[in-house]
Amino acid sequence: MRGFVEFEFDLPEALLTSLVDVFARMEGATLLSVNVTEIPDAQGVYQLLLRDQIVYIGKTDAEAGLRKRLERHARTIQHRRNLHPAEVTFKAVRVFVFTAMDLEAQLIRHYGTVAPVPWNFSGFGSNDPGRERDTTNIRPEGFDALYPIDTDRDLDIAVPSVVTASATITAVKDALPYTFRVEGPSRGSRRPHPEIEAAMVPPGWQATALAGRVIMYRENREYPFGTVIARS
Repeated sequence: MRGFVEFEFDLPEALLTSLVDVFARMEGATLLSVNVTEIPDAQGVYQLLLRDQIVYIGKTDAEAGLRKRLERHARTIQHRRNLHPAEVTFKAVRVFVFTAMDLEAQLIRHYGTVAPVPWNFSGFGSNDPGRERDTTNIRPEGFDALYPIDTDRDLDIAVPSVVTASATITAVKDALPYTFRVEGPSRGSRRPHPEIEAAMVPPGWQATALAGRVIMYRENREYPFGTVIARS
């Protein structure tokens, strides 16, 4: 037809190509809090690299921008066996026009054709799975299996002026870079258990180290995939 032509612009493919090029030209920064605090808490996508190999691709959501995401990841890689934080770097890209397309899935698919992106779908960055998963074994290729928490690391903890079990546990939780879950008065409650509030060392409690977290409950039991740290 004279004087007429149809043109279809492939926006997802164009954006993907541009992002891949931007990432390739970027220099990464070590995933440490001092570097992450300079990143705006804006919408975008990011990469984590272990010894220059891409191991994780993520994106922001309505609850957390780039800085919050990276701060969480910087904390997660601390106190892990077989993993030195200085070997992990990040590249973050702010995307001003965030379309409905799933950039994270597209980037994973693109880089996955070259080499695996092992930390995606490995449990890295996941929330505490909860009490029902404490007796379940983890996948051998999962993040916690490859890099279990190191409970032998020294910690600087500010001791509260009023020393109760509850106050001490709060101080330890604030200092630890991994989950420390303690039994509450009821399932799902965030309030401390009355026994913990009322005593310095309540009897009948047990602390157990699992691959990716430490738990503390009123119990005396062995876990098939955990190590008892202490009993009171």
